[in-house]
Amino acid sequence: MTPTWAVAGLAIDAVLGEPPARVHPVVWFGSVMRRLEQVSYRDHRSAGLGHLVAGVAIAAGAGTAVRRLVGPRPAAAVAVAVCAAGRMLDGEAKAVADLCRAGDLHAARLRVRSLVGRDTDLLDATDLSRAVIESVAENSVDAVVATLWWGTIAGAPGVLVHRAVNTLDAMVGHRNEHYGRFGWASARLDDVVNFVPARLAALGVALARPRRARAVQQTIRRDASAHPSPNGGVIEAAYAAALDVGLGGSNRYGDVVENRGRLGRGRPPSPDDVRAAIWLRQTSTAAVAGLLCVARLGFCLRNPRNRPSLWHD
Repeated sequence: MTPTWAVAGLAIDAVLGEPPARVHPVVWFGSVMRRLEQVSYRDHRSAGLGHLVAGVAIAAGAGTAVRRLVGPRPAAAVAVAVCAAGRMLDGEAKAVADLCRAGDLHAARLRVRSLVGRDTDLLDATDLSRAVIESVAENSVDAVVATLWWGTIAGAPGVLVHRAVNTLDAMVGHRNEHYGRFGWASARLDDVVNFVPARLAALGVALARPRRARAVQQTIRRDASAHPSPNGGVIEAAYAAALDVGLGGSNRYGDVVENRGRLGRGRPPSPDDVRAAIWLRQTSTAAVAGLLCVARLGFCLRNPRNRPSLWHD
């Protein structure tokens, strides 16, 4: 598989956005897995592993069926277009920033819940801006770069399996009494499937902001490990350095307070920084897409027999 078809899928998402919820395959998948959870749930890791295996099998089967129906290359583009969420992410982030800029913090606190799971009732404009930038950073991996990566190396089945794992992590991968053991397997596999994409996305950030590239590298090395997520810390630290803002800190999730460490040494973020984060998300994604295409081109030039597959593999 080549990156060009996966990049085409990202382009479709950038133009058309996500399908309506009533026909969105990811929404359907979530509904199926929620119903299955009513049967499969037990407060044990083995039950959670079985739930995860069932979800992965459904996604892999769907990806294989689409590939057989329309062919491997168009299937990869379609899967990426459906599973990527770059346009929606940018739109929601911009909407929250606009509400903060207009002084309507109540509406901004409600709107930001589409992006984050933390409690938002007491967030001020700075906290809201931090929440949005962190969401843009993390979702630049989960919903964009990882989709591109898995579409490039594994086609439609890889894209759909990644989206299934990411969805299950969002549904059950919580560190609380109910899901702590049941969601363990989903959370750990999500860390695995996003490990390379997170670092690829951070490289894209450095390429998109070459003057801040050294700061990006230093901030990741110094601060990323303080974050509870091995991937979230990397990409959030990269965004903090590239935008020269401070991210991380304490977030409340119901009765649980999670400390994500201090990421970056810059100023407190503002709504204007949210707009800069959206542009960074777009340009860094383009950098990653270009990097993958150049890597494929280099491979083809070194292996003349594979040259035609640059566009037609």
